Amino acid sequence: MTGPRRNHLADAARRSAERARLGKEAPEPSLGARLGQIGILGWAIVVPTLLGVVLGRAADRLFGTGVFFTAPAIMLGAAIGFHAAWKWMHRQ
Repeated sequence: MTGPRRNHLADAARRSAERARLGKEAPEPSLGARLGQIGILGWAIVVPTLLGVVLGRAADRLFGTGVFFTAPAIMLGAAIGFHAAWKWMHRQ
């Protein structure tokens, strides 16, 4: 019974050593780098959404409609922002 247990412990030790080696080769980004990434993602979503608000309100004033153009422009801007953020995350 000590044989399989000894192999199990040896395997666990090898896995732990491998994880430690990989951690030294490619360390986790710092807290500042993570916060920077979050900020970039936030702006990637907010800017197109606000642009949709501005363009939608301008179109509504031009054509004399209530929120006929604003609501879809907000949704379209948010969709573009989320798509840009998604692409940026997968490049990183």
